[in-house]
Amino acid sequence: MFHIYLIVAYLYVLWRFVLPLPLSRSMRTLLALALLVLSKYHLILILVFGTMFSPEVPHVYVLAAGWLFCAFVLILVLTLLVDLVCSVVAIRGNISQKSLFGGRLRAGIATVALLSSAVGLYQAVQVPGVRRVEVTVENLPQSFDGLRIVQLTDLHISRMFSADWVERVVSRTNSLNPDAIVITGDLIDGTVQARMNDIAPLSELKAPLGVIAVPGNHEYYFDADQWTAEFRRLGMRVLINEHLVLQRDASSITVAGVTDEVAPAFGLPGPDLRQALSGSPKGTPTILLKHRPFGAAESAASSVSVQLSGHTHGGMIRGLDQVARYANQGFISGRYNVDGMTLYVSNGTALWNGFPIRLGVPAEITEIVLRADRHTPQASN
Repeated sequence: MFHIYLIVAYLYVLWRFVLPLPLSRSMRTLLALALLVLSKYHLILILVFGTMFSPEVPHVYVLAAGWLFCAFVLILVLTLLVDLVCSVVAIRGNISQKSLFGGRLRAGIATVALLSSAVGLYQAVQVPGVRRVEVTVENLPQSFDGLRIVQLTDLHISRMFSADWVERVVSRTNSLNPDAIVITGDLIDGTVQARMNDIAPLSELKAPLGVIAVPGNHEYYFDADQWTAEFRRLGMRVLINEHLVLQRDASSITVAGVTDEVAPAFGLPGPDLRQALSGSPKGTPTILLKHRPFGAAESAASSVSVQLSGHTHGGMIRGLDQVARYANQGFISGRYNVDGMTLYVSNGTALWNGFPIRLGVPAEITEIVLRADRHTPQASN
């Protein structure tokens, strides 16, 4: 369906943007062919590399292709918006829509799309800033009050986000001196062999209570079992529908992790919260690591205190993020109260190179501080 949508998008841009341009037929033909190639960017990657998630080409080519593809998408969006506005104005003013949507306006759309895509790409590839979030947890033991957890998610380590970028993310994360580090999926794009050098800096992540991770959908595109073994070699505790108990003094909290919904398509177990929580201490606050923000209501019903997720990249573009939320059960970015459970959806530390821009939706390294609920008695342990 993804490629069909792009065909429809291209045909609309051809009809409403290219054909009416006051250019020679040969120039319009060249522009139409160029936009056709851009619209088929992901299909070309599949034909050339066997996957659209990891083009193994030099960094500059990945940046250029991402910039131009995103410019194509912005031309589509801006053309749709201008068509809508011009239609309303034409109807109300009894004016020809053709006279409103002329060549200068189309040139303006192209300029805005190219510049916005360039700015969005620049913002996307920077090392993200730190976003601090305090979360009150019912029955949190006093010894865990103030516990600092740094969440990384959607690093998409690839030709676009390579070793140098990873090193800077690791340095910024470690500078926060977190008690624990959690990574909620989509760490990579590519095979273990292709990404061996790029992921190496992850071994330098340090936290007294450990570095804990769960797989995202992109791990499954590149042999999730092999990646799980590699992450463990780098010093991470990878939770596959299981949990661990974090101890401080005589108190404890539970951290559970589940797999991604795409796993069964690759012959691997899908997310199973019941299995993940099986045998966990009763009455202990539970933090769930789940790549997608799906199933938050079920998590709340299972007495999860906090669910940490990613996957959405925050919607990437302010305004269009409200469209993306419908593909993610209404969750797109930030904190949500779901039947008394806190769901936090990170904008992501990076994003997929197939649509690599951010406009008004910054990437983040999230510092989550747990706070005890002062209005409820502390649990004894």
